[in-house]
Amino acid sequence: MPPPTATLSVPSFFSISLPLSSFSSSNNPHVSSFCPAPPTLPKFPSLSKPKTPLRNLTPLSAVSIEKETLISERPHTFLREADGGDDGSVRSRFQRMILEAQESVCAALEAVDGAGKFKEDAWTRPGGGGGISRVLQDGAVFEKAGVNISVVYGVMPPEAYRAAKAAADDQKPGPVPFFAAGISSVLHPKNPFAPTLHFNYRYFETDAPKDTPGAPRQWWFGGGTDLTPAYIFEEDVKHFHSIQKKACDKFDPSFYPRFKKWCDDYFYIKHRGERRGLGGIFFDDLNDYDQEMLLSFATECANSVVPAYIPIIEKRKDTPFNESQKAWQQLRRGRYVEFNLVYDRGTTFGLKTGGRIESILVSLPLSARWEYDHKPEEGSEEWKLLDACINPKEWI
Repeated sequence: MPPPTATLSVPSFFSISLPLSSFSSSNNPHVSSFCPAPPTLPKFPSLSKPKTPLRNLTPLSAVSIEKETLISERPHTFLREADGGDDGSVRSRFQRMILEAQESVCAALEAVDGAGKFKEDAWTRPGGGGGISRVLQDGAVFEKAGVNISVVYGVMPPEAYRAAKAAADDQKPGPVPFFAAGISSVLHPKNPFAPTLHFNYRYFETDAPKDTPGAPRQWWFGGGTDLTPAYIFEEDVKHFHSIQKKACDKFDPSFYPRFKKWCDDYFYIKHRGERRGLGGIFFDDLNDYDQEMLLSFATECANSVVPAYIPIIEKRKDTPFNESQKAWQQLRRGRYVEFNLVYDRGTTFGLKTGGRIESILVSLPLSARWEYDHKPEEGSEEWKLLDACINPKEWI
């Protein structure tokens, strides 16, 4: 969960592209959702294996959102005129924040890579909204790096609403109008000693369905930043978590421990009995605080990505490695793929709402590996990583 496109290309919230990730409203921030707490902390469904096979998770062409159209130049805004454009609303300020974050993160990644450059695709939708997908591929440092933003209007069919907001007692009878905006990124370095990073921050609103006039508009924030290394360097993991804690502590000292646990619980690969990586922070359905405070909090988290990650990459990108260490990295990437395609509600949401496939799946690496019954030698560096994924640690 957890990947983001959330996939927010039509929002796919958790991880991939623009994740607008999972929006569930129940009262347990620790069970499964890519992002954390709402009014009375949401209850998230347990991360159980889907009851229907993945082949059924195909886009419902649809009902929900019109197909995107590629454009040669990005517009000044993706907001509809009816929303007032850049009028100072939460929608407009969140859009400005994700555009600025995309610029700053891409500039930092190009600088550290030294050779690769981002390819950019901008797109719009007939009913309003659009997005910008940026991908750096086969660079000197990064095998694949995607940084996507999207601002999307649409109507969620019941299936997509259930994927986005998983509370069993909060199911709408018919299509639900929505607005979703977010930034999502997944960064896969070439060097096995340099960690993969995922982050995704989003804002989501639903409007009253036509058959329920007068129903209040709902809104919430979600997102998170998490680290997925193939090898553990404790100083790197402590640095990463300390930046997350610093961002959280500016707003509420309870945020870091709460969202750190949420992250550990969300990125759990149930069929493997292990986490995808070494965590970070994750929250969803967050609307039980002042809206202005949460907008500032999401902005602080997005602005913390570069200082949390770039120093680690600078330190590890040129570390010598052998074929065995590269193979281990690809095995861990296999776990990354498994989580995104089996458990990530953002990916499911993007597929069910007819999202832009290239943006939704941008989080997947160029290469991954699956070996039959692979078990690292106990006490080895590979075993230490796996142990930390099975038994989450407090790093700071």
